Amino acid sequence: MARKTKLRRIESVSVPHHVVELIMERLPVKSLLSFKAVSKQWKSTIESGFFQERQLKHRQQSGDQDVLMVSSTSLRTLVFGSLSSSSSVKIPWGNEDYLVCQSSVDGLLCLYDTDQPGFVVNPTTGWYRPLPLSRLQQLIIGLGDGYYKLEHANFDPGFGKDEFTGTHKPVWLYNSFEIGLENATTCEVFDFQTNSWRYVTPSAPCRILGGLPTPVFVDGSLHWFTECEETKVLSFDLRTETFKVISKAPFASNERRQLNILLCNLNNRLCVSQKKKFDQVIWSFNSFNKTWDKLWSIDINRTRLSFGFPSLCALSPLAIFVEKEKKKKKLLFYDQGDNQTLVIHDPETQSHDVAFSDKSIGYPVCYFPSLISI
Repeated sequence: MARKTKLRRIESVSVPHHVVELIMERLPVKSLLSFKAVSKQWKSTIESGFFQERQLKHRQQSGDQDVLMVSSTSLRTLVFGSLSSSSSVKIPWGNEDYLVCQSSVDGLLCLYDTDQPGFVVNPTTGWYRPLPLSRLQQLIIGLGDGYYKLEHANFDPGFGKDEFTGTHKPVWLYNSFEIGLENATTCEVFDFQTNSWRYVTPSAPCRILGGLPTPVFVDGSLHWFTECEETKVLSFDLRTETFKVISKAPFASNERRQLNILLCNLNNRLCVSQKKKFDQVIWSFNSFNKTWDKLWSIDINRTRLSFGFPSLCALSPLAIFVEKEKKKKKLLFYDQGDNQTLVIHDPETQSHDVAFSDKSIGYPVCYFPSLISI
């Protein structure tokens, strides 16, 4: 008897598109970029602002940030969880020595130089947008070498976002007296709709520290240290575009050496990193009762023996992450004077491990990969 072969009917299963969206928003950005070629519907979904915001939210909930290293010749990324190797990002400029604002916003970063047009970039997608020269930059270029004779400190821009409208804003705040301007400070905000810088009035009522303590974005506001006799923290609300002093600094004024203090954002909390004689203290600001809590203390004698730093500057915290297997919180930091090593600090054991090392890591900053552009 002839053997009968049973043929199974293969039926295609149609997955509703809203289910496809729920799956896609949990995927890496690189995969989503390639999926745009699948169909017009997928392309339209991936390019929609609503989908991009949901994708970013899922990535933020994972807690896994990547690291961007900005140097004079390259942009390199380190994928969180595999920090042993880096990959290059195409750059829209030549061999200019750019700096990077230390706050990333929605996966975007702001690159700048004192006398060159800046950029807002998305290192994951390769998108970028050039920024015209600010008035401060035009003044620096116009004065040439004469500018440096004015002894005007270096003032770095900040990058943040109006959390209510979703509007991204580069901000340049600087002291006025040395460059012949009125008031204590001058504030410029970049408007992406008009593609121009505009003055904010009134500007900050008190002078700010220039140099190493660069502005940091936390919870809808940018923050600076003041240059007052008693050091305070100045806040600029990006929604109302108003300034206010929110707190005294968590250290005595006689401890205020500019290389020994810096502001940072750790887990969306305003923090201060302070280099002392024997340890490095990380302070966290409690916005409810306006006090500073000591988050961690790092024995710098150990870091000196292991890595030779801190050198001249306070250690720069980049991110707090959770070791998922052991559920332990650890700190990723580097030394701005060394610029060669990313270090992981275990607060329980006070031990340190090298996360990444190279001849130069440039200026590293953490960010959540996203599809967002402006």
